Amino acid sequence: MQPLLALVDCNNFYVSCERVFRPDLIGKPVAVLSNNDGCIVARSKEVKDLGIKMGVPLFQIQQLVNQHQIKLFSSNYTL
Repeated sequence: MQPLLALVDCNNFYVSCERVFRPDLIGKPVAVLSNNDGCIVARSKEVKDLGIKMGVPLFQIQQLVNQHQIKLFSSNYTL
């Protein structure tokens, strides 16, 4: 019998996880950063609508983060 494999790609996964424990973040711009907090690895729809791309370094968008009060979180793999 062949093993059965599945791949699941969830939209905004790490942002969605943060919002489960922080419902006050729903509807607000939220981004999750990579291990060393250097790059964006997950974006809420609100952040995507600002034109912020996946993988962009934080230092390149710091002005947008401040201007739009984007909530930033470190990636939390155990969560």
